[in-house]
Amino acid sequence: MDQEINFLTFATEDLDAVRRFYRDGLGWTPLLDVPGEIIFFQIAPRMTLGFFDSDKFVDDLGDELPADLRSRSARGVTLAHNVSSRTEVEDLMAAMVHAGGRVLKSARDSAFGGTFHGHVLDPNNLIWEIAHNPGWQVDADGNVSFG
Repeated sequence: MDQEINFLTFATEDLDAVRRFYRDGLGWTPLLDVPGEIIFFQIAPRMTLGFFDSDKFVDDLGDELPADLRSRSARGVTLAHNVSSRTEVEDLMAAMVHAGGRVLKSARDSAFGGTFHGHVLDPNNLIWEIAHNPGWQVDADGNVSFG
C-alpha cells in the first residue's frame, strides 16, 4: 500500500450547512456536489475532503456495520491549515466565523514549536486548527519538513 490518503470523508447531519460554510462562506469550489447526498472538495493533489449525508453514509457502509458503530463519531480529530503569517491566522479565523464557524480557541502562541494558532468549529463540529508555524516547510515537489 502506498503511504497516501486520497479521501477524507465525514458524515454530516446538515449537508446544507456544510455547503454554506465551505462553498458560500469560504469560497471553496466543489469537485462534486450532489444535493441531499454528498459534497467533495479537492484540497490538494490527489486529495479530497468529503461530507456525506449521515443517513446515506450509514447506508453506504451497509448492513454489516455493527449497531454500536452507527452512532459513534471520530474523536480527537483536527483538520489543520497552515498560513504564512500570524495576521493570516486571525484573518482566516474571522472569515470562518463569518461563514458560520465558531471560535473554540482564539489565536495565540502555542506551547510548542513557535506556532501561533487557534481553533474554529465548522457546522459539522469538525475542529479546524489555523496555524502559522515557521518550522513548517514544503519544497518544490510538495514534500513537507519541520525545521
